[in-house]
Amino acid sequence: MHQRILEFFRRTLIWLKGREPLLLLVCLGFAVSTWAFIEIADEVLEQETQAFDKWVIRSLRKADDPATPIGPVWVQEMGRDLTAFGGVAALVLFTVIVAGYLWIEKKPRVIALLLAAALGGLLLSSLLKHFISRPRPDVVPHLSHVYTSSFPSGHSMLSAVIYLTLGALLASVIPRTILKVYVISVAILLTILVGLSRIYLGVHYPTDVIAGWIAGLSWALFCWSIARWLQSRNQIEDDEEEPETNSN
Repeated sequence: MHQRILEFFRRTLIWLKGREPLLLLVCLGFAVSTWAFIEIADEVLEQETQAFDKWVIRSLRKADDPATPIGPVWVQEMGRDLTAFGGVAALVLFTVIVAGYLWIEKKPRVIALLLAAALGGLLLSSLLKHFISRPRPDVVPHLSHVYTSSFPSGHSMLSAVIYLTLGALLASVIPRTILKVYVISVAILLTILVGLSRIYLGVHYPTDVIAGWIAGLSWALFCWSIARWLQSRNQIEDDEEEPETNSN
């Protein structure tokens, strides 16, 4: 397997030769994150991370009562609120809101790419869960309802897929740099908070969440690269530069 990964990296580097530096960095990030996901999945399948995963989850519960998380009651409520941002309803709502903004801005091709990225991420998450099929944590009672297998964390992966892809696509059509940074920062913050809430609620191991973040990041970088390539070929709407103000 390692030989195939190295060969993939070698061919990717050959293809990237002479292309723009930003695209090079994005593709490097995609390659590194993909490799990291494969390594974590391999360790999980061999149960090398089981002791660490169980220790982290158990340390977030009271020593004399595994059903009660550490911290005040409002922290527990906040954990449930935050995890909802990674649920299907919230992700669909955010996608529709951003699609509406893009429609007002007359960018239908960006909307098409957004929907393809969201549906593709959902399909990828489902396939990974199906093939790896890791049981849910059983060391503490769950504080949220769960219906699927554990690895990777669907909430973590899909929040990364949706929020990071939304952020990247929005940033590609927003002219002001400060707004680009703000949008991407909010997307990253939401993704992190959703993942941490899944561990706190005892429904995912830490490695499930980390793998979900990595897989979601890989997919978001892949979609951003496609958007950038389409923009370079004038196949997708680009951002418009702000007109220069006359100081005279």
